Amino acid sequence: MVSDSEAVSADSNSVDGDQADQPRRISILGATGSIGTSTLAVLDQHPGAFEVEAVTAFGNAESLARIAKHTRARIAVIADRRGHGSLVQALSGTGIEAASGEDAIIEAAGRPVDTVVAGIVGSAGLSPTLAAIRSGSNVALANKECLVCAGSVFVAEARVAGVTILPMDSEHNAVFQALGGNAIEDVDKIVLTASGGPFRDWTREAMASARPDDALKHPSWSMGPKITIDSATLMNKGLELIEAHHLFAVSGDKLDVVVHPQSIVHSMVSYRDGTTIAVLGEPDMRLPISHCLWWPDRGENMGLRLDLTKAGRLTFLKPDTNKFPALRLAREALEAGGWATNILNAANEVAVAAFLAGNVGFLEIARIAEDTIEVARSAGLDRSPSTVADALSLDRESRRIAKERVAGIDTRTTHH
Repeated sequence: MVSDSEAVSADSNSVDGDQADQPRRISILGATGSIGTSTLAVLDQHPGAFEVEAVTAFGNAESLARIAKHTRARIAVIADRRGHGSLVQALSGTGIEAASGEDAIIEAAGRPVDTVVAGIVGSAGLSPTLAAIRSGSNVALANKECLVCAGSVFVAEARVAGVTILPMDSEHNAVFQALGGNAIEDVDKIVLTASGGPFRDWTREAMASARPDDALKHPSWSMGPKITIDSATLMNKGLELIEAHHLFAVSGDKLDVVVHPQSIVHSMVSYRDGTTIAVLGEPDMRLPISHCLWWPDRGENMGLRLDLTKAGRLTFLKPDTNKFPALRLAREALEAGGWATNILNAANEVAVAAFLAGNVGFLEIARIAEDTIEVARSAGLDRSPSTVADALSLDRESRRIAKERVAGIDTRTTHH
């Protein structure tokens, strides 16, 4: 979804009868990660319905080669050049092109297809996703950093290219569906739901002693380590507020978060006439992925059916921003502008990595992010990026500052 209200409607992108019979052409960026794995599961449900142009990964040439052969992709690209030889050897005799390096990733992402699945984690996903947009492909976006680090840039580029950014996160995908063809001006509130993470019922004092193993025990979703820690701090929900601002062109005061432990209601949209539309479903990434791949149509999704009689009671709570200050930080960054959201994201990544390595305590994650924003502001870095290159430069400088903050923490006094 691009940011102008006209993009809410999918009518202009409907598929005619002749096109509907043709396989949909897709590329998968980050094919060996959790999003890539779930995307492959959706493809396997529909043999012959999709043609794969490109698959990419950072490393693990053997896994990437298996995926390329399984999907009959035209090209497989590994970012880490050290894996080039292994990839070439694994694909020998298949007719599948092999390439390596960041430039090759960008070239593959820019090959025109119907939809590019943008599943590369981190700032490494910015340039490939931009290339996909500029090629005229719709983008199924699972990379938060594109919008958090340079949201206005990506929205503007999508508008110029005439493509749609399809939100693949379950919460934003639910909002996309709940908006339907309704005018964004009629929206009173967009409400994102949060499971509350593994520390929902912990005291702040107990959280101070939390170990990585504790934080990685997510109650609802199976995800990678970084996003799982973000869920534990509620930073993930804060970043999603920033994403929603760009995706749906709404101000921060029209965005809200509620804690919903059952993870059945993925998001809600309340309208000015008092109506609220909620999207419900099992907590399974194959649902939003399927929606994006088939959009504007709907494909059959085997086995994923919600039974509310089994789901039982659905509960909703206000998040405790004193216990989880990341939500407050994200709102403040959104109000400050694109420079602050960029720095927040970079500092959080550094802090999460330090926590997972046992170098800082759990509660230090938000503190490091907040301190980094203040130091960056004092250093004159409070200028919002106007290009992806600007965004990446600010990201690098923010990481440097955040690493200095980590190094300054006395690990003897932290709980890890």
